[in-house]
Amino acid sequence: MNDRVTILDTRDNSFNSRLVGLISQHEINKPEVVDVVSKIICDVQTRGDEAIIEYTKDYDQQAASRLCDLELSKKSFEDAWLRISGKERLALQVAADRVFDFHQRQVLQSWEYKDESGNLLGQRVTPLDVVGVYVPGGKASYPSSVLMNAIPAKVAGVREIIMLVPAPRGELNDMVLAAAHLAGVDRAFTLGGAQAIAGLAYGTETLPVVDKIVGPGNQYVAEAKRQVFGKVGIDMIAGPSEILIICDGSTPVDWVVLDLFSQAEHDEDARVFLLCNESKFLTSVLDRIEVILPTMDRKDIISESLRRNGIFILTKDLPEAISISNRIAPEHLELSVKNPKDFLSMITSAGAIFLGKYTSESVGDYCAGPSHVLPTGGTARFASPLGVYDFQKRSSVIMCDEIGGRALCETASVLAKSESLNAHAASVEIRLNEALK
Repeated sequence: MNDRVTILDTRDNSFNSRLVGLISQHEINKPEVVDVVSKIICDVQTRGDEAIIEYTKDYDQQAASRLCDLELSKKSFEDAWLRISGKERLALQVAADRVFDFHQRQVLQSWEYKDESGNLLGQRVTPLDVVGVYVPGGKASYPSSVLMNAIPAKVAGVREIIMLVPAPRGELNDMVLAAAHLAGVDRAFTLGGAQAIAGLAYGTETLPVVDKIVGPGNQYVAEAKRQVFGKVGIDMIAGPSEILIICDGSTPVDWVVLDLFSQAEHDEDARVFLLCNESKFLTSVLDRIEVILPTMDRKDIISESLRRNGIFILTKDLPEAISISNRIAPEHLELSVKNPKDFLSMITSAGAIFLGKYTSESVGDYCAGPSHVLPTGGTARFASPLGVYDFQKRSSVIMCDEIGGRALCETASVLAKSESLNAHAASVEIRLNEALK
């Protein structure tokens, strides 16, 4: 380990144990956070609007006598759209169009067919009715999160999208409101934290119950989503942001440094990995970090993120680097090598894959098209990016007629009796007997 990041070498005998220790050291459900969130949720369930108003005053220094006073009008979205500069309007419009274009290709369709006996089978796809979108506030404002969460929901056909955005001391970001205008947000409240999640999960005098809550937030928001899951759907339990870069030394060093910084600047818990088979290149990256870091606006956050969670790994070759990356299953994976598509089939676990040195992870954050809401903390082993499919439900459809259902009744009767569920058997046999008359 050096003063800036942790350096590992796959040739060391202790490599595997050290890597496992480093990537599993983050405790997601801190007991004190779990306890605080549980109390907030219980309080909101009991006291509704009154509890949320009190927590909003305490945590965000935003006073209101009624919760409806914290609701934003659609006109405020439109006014913000007009207030921002022409350059900002164009950037938001380009990003929104690209997000829409990508996600409309994900729409699932209903389908049906008839089996050899004439029974109709199929799947009915319908959108969720009401969805809550949480947009983080605090250290930064995220208009991109509005687009990346709300547009897939809109494409899916969700009837009502409700946005929650914290407004510490009443401060609101015009770009966030303008993004809400573009994305088709229906209602919005200047609320944040666990209390806002609880309000949408259980409903209050002012907040409706939603079907699903999506969007990233701090550890209290993430824990609140975990605790209300089952009452409502959630997209995922999002942890700190991550980037993993696999490099063969062909990408300019400064490009790699800035790509690492792009995630490290989110917060002190962000995780950054650099895997390379060229030791001289890793040394060059470390040298350039010392030069470039002092020029960054958020240098203190970046520095702490690197110190806590920066891991550079010297590998034998690129296939070994990809194998390690699959174990880590990062949120963002940059395959910054020559001929990156030659290696794409080897990648099995990553939230989003950025191919080639000209593809900065940052374009994915803002305007490439796919949602930037991605699985973190190794969950890309089994989870996927947020998409239209997260806002659609699938119902199985089964229709038997008198003749076509006969074979199914016979099969169902045998299987039901094998499980000693005789009422199941009887319910199909009565139909079978009728059909045989």
